[in-house]
Amino acid sequence: MKHLLILVTILLLASCQEEKEQFSAEEIIDKTIAQAGGDNYKKATIEFMFRENKYKSVRSGGEFHLEREIKDSVKSYREVISNTGYQRFLDDSLVAVPDSMVVKYTSSINSVHYFAHLPYGLNDKAVNKKLVGDAEINGKAYYQLKVTFSQDGGGQDHHDEFLYWINKDDYTIDYLAYKFHINEGGLRFREAFNPRVIGGIRFVDYRNYSLEDFNTDLCGLDELFEEGKLELLSTIETEDIQVELKKS
Repeated sequence: MKHLLILVTILLLASCQEEKEQFSAEEIIDKTIAQAGGDNYKKATIEFMFRENKYKSVRSGGEFHLEREIKDSVKSYREVISNTGYQRFLDDSLVAVPDSMVVKYTSSINSVHYFAHLPYGLNDKAVNKKLVGDAEINGKAYYQLKVTFSQDGGGQDHHDEFLYWINKDDYTIDYLAYKFHINEGGLRFREAFNPRVIGGIRFVDYRNYSLEDFNTDLCGLDELFEEGKLELLSTIETEDIQVELKKS
């Protein structure tokens, strides 16, 4: 009887511990953002180079200012997205841009900043998060979080679907995948590498993989990755990163 009571107690403790370690999608994202920089994102000016173009983001509370600067041997364009909309400058002079091109430029700029600043942004109002399972990649345990976007505030790419693999030990996004619908659609899987902390904010680069079968479930891409069945398309690197934090 004594041994039975001890066994029951151990099982109950294990059950309680298991229950304690179950987090919601919101809690997991909160921990991931805190691990990557937390409140530093809200007061940071970040500059970096990506594919020969210069990018800059400035945040202060709920205000944001995103830039892309494109230079060639003749002229220099600077594009700005803020709470008030999109603007394009040619050598510091404001120029008119057709609405169709505003949509294209805005999407392109937002995309680069989105991936460079992850996981910041995953708590935006338009983001819908759901814990869909667990996984193991290369011997490490992960939460699988699905992210979709509401039409209101989610931009023109709100139909896109994302999946994040978040490390259960250190709450970092080590892998992500997404389906997109523009330009006939596609499927991507990204492996993070080269993690570094600059100015109190964590940054990574990515190896970018693809799979032709658009109907593949994102949750199964981790197994295909480990089996070597994904095609490496490109390496995505942010360079010359500079971070300045606004003093309180």
